[in-house]
Amino acid sequence: MGVAAVPLSMSLFSSTKSTFLFSHSPKFRILKVKANATNLITNSDWFQVGRPIGNYGFMNVTTSTTDQYSFQGGLKTQDVQEGSVRIRLYEGRVSQGPLRETPVLFKVYPGTRAGGVVADMMAANELNSHMFLQNSSKGISQHLMLLLGGFETTTGEQWLAFRDYGKSSAADYAKAASEKLSKLSTWNSFERGQSLKRRQRFIIKLLQGALRGLAYMHDHDRLHQSLGPFSVSLNTISEREAPYLIPRLRDLAFSVSIRYSELEDSGPLTEGLWARASTASAFSYLEKRAFGIADDIYEAGLLFAYLAFVPFCEAGVMDGLSLQRLLENTFRLDLEATREYCIADDSLVNAIEFLDLGDGAGWELLQAMLNADFRKRPTAEAVLNHRFMTGEVL
Repeated sequence: MGVAAVPLSMSLFSSTKSTFLFSHSPKFRILKVKANATNLITNSDWFQVGRPIGNYGFMNVTTSTTDQYSFQGGLKTQDVQEGSVRIRLYEGRVSQGPLRETPVLFKVYPGTRAGGVVADMMAANELNSHMFLQNSSKGISQHLMLLLGGFETTTGEQWLAFRDYGKSSAADYAKAASEKLSKLSTWNSFERGQSLKRRQRFIIKLLQGALRGLAYMHDHDRLHQSLGPFSVSLNTISEREAPYLIPRLRDLAFSVSIRYSELEDSGPLTEGLWARASTASAFSYLEKRAFGIADDIYEAGLLFAYLAFVPFCEAGVMDGLSLQRLLENTFRLDLEATREYCIADDSLVNAIEFLDLGDGAGWELLQAMLNADFRKRPTAEAVLNHRFMTGEVL
């Protein structure tokens, strides 16, 4: 079973995992005391709320196997269910203080009465995760969303305010690119070739940013645990503006600490992760930590696959869930067999050409990130240093 924050009007693409949300979270109002120490804005009077811009939710993707990395028998079925928490998004700005006029995006978790203890826990975990990462002595990564503050309303709603760097996600980009590709069929071959080359550069730059954000989190002993195309924020989706693209990871409501002092904790966000670690024979602190990191890399591999296919296919040809089923259920993470299958489909030719760059460097990297054995997956830093990710193949 997998849980990820996604717009409810769009399809989910995340790895198959289990996250169980049962216990009460720390009260958000108590966390405000800690927030004050980090210079976060916790006074609602310092914010001005603008127009609503959408809704968020999360979904559970359930597979038929008890061990997601045992593919000998294949994954028989996949069940997708909508989660119970709905999150609203608003534009806004800081109205007082040194950050006055700074644009913000509000992420609003419903109060306990509407969203139950799950919503309260998610809000508290996202706040704590950003506070921890933003207090690093190594500085703040430009590839993570920046939390400026938050507050609780009288009805118990939790409002988190993030710096507004752009409202688009990697999923929005993929959708726009796919729709544009449908129009490219009428262009001359030279212009089409140039457009696809820009797309290749843009996607590699997007993946580089997402992996840098993930590497920063892992270096600070944090797992993302819901990485996907909706959880990567972009400041532009124009491929001609690739030099200015800065991808940023967001949606840390399911983030998990992997500090050795906390690896024995079995709270609602970790019990599913450590249960799967045990199934994969990861029992020691070192093995459990390695499993958690590899689990994020698997999700990053699915994100890579999504961006390698969807933007290079015409609208409606490929979607995240169908691609995930193809990789996991049909070909059991055998990327060579996947390639042979895709070659026979003319609608996938652009995706094949992208992954074929550098004598198949894309397939090589994708196979490593989606290796059924978690011990054989590369670290985020190793992914970034791979010849496909450095852009050598372009």
